Amino acid sequence: MKTTKIYILALAFIASMGITSCESVKNTNNTQRGVGIGAAGGAVIGGILGNNIGKGGNTALGAIIGGVVGGTAGGLIGNRMDKQAQKIDEALPGAEVERVGEGIKITLGENSVNFDLNKATLTSTAKANLDKLVPVFNEYPDTNIQIFGYTDSSGSDEYNLNLSNQRAAAVKSYLGGKGIKSARIEAKGMGEADPIADNTTKDGMAKNRRVEFAITANEKMVQDAQKEAKQ
Repeated sequence: MKTTKIYILALAFIASMGITSCESVKNTNNTQRGVGIGAAGGAVIGGILGNNIGKGGNTALGAIIGGVVGGTAGGLIGNRMDKQAQKIDEALPGAEVERVGEGIKITLGENSVNFDLNKATLTSTAKANLDKLVPVFNEYPDTNIQIFGYTDSSGSDEYNLNLSNQRAAAVKSYLGGKGIKSARIEAKGMGEADPIADNTTKDGMAKNRRVEFAITANEKMVQDAQKEAKQ
């Protein structure tokens, strides 16, 4: 099984490096990591990371950073997210699963969640892969799920934005049809924004055609963690 990435947000590193993935942090526990995030301050982190994230809460990373609780409660949330991330990794090995602060970022390339050409219709492969995520999402009901759809740069900006909106909505609808409460899910199309690869190559364009998930704690999980932190 591939190693799930853990991103640690520390103010000293943020100023010069943005978001840092560091192997050495494996020697710290989740509570310590949460306290580190809390010390930096959710609002301050959000401002400093603005240029690195691009659109703030309108990206998977932005959604996660924007929901930082911090302190011991944040560490407890991080511990629960660690467990969920591991189960997602095991359920769908083809997904890129990243632990970011107190949330989880999932990137599903077009080999995992794909659509009929120029349509928002999920293929049978896409449905089968989403089916693997449903049990994990249902096992952790105290989380919110934000879906971000992306396209490559071919086609007009307006066309790509509309198509990505439709595709993100299709994923939301499919998950809702599998029993995940619609109140937990938000979907947003990003068009060709935030490319992760070179749009001038066929391989790069394929990587940019993707769906990203931001998994964050809902209000109940936050309240439960805060109560537990006071005990």
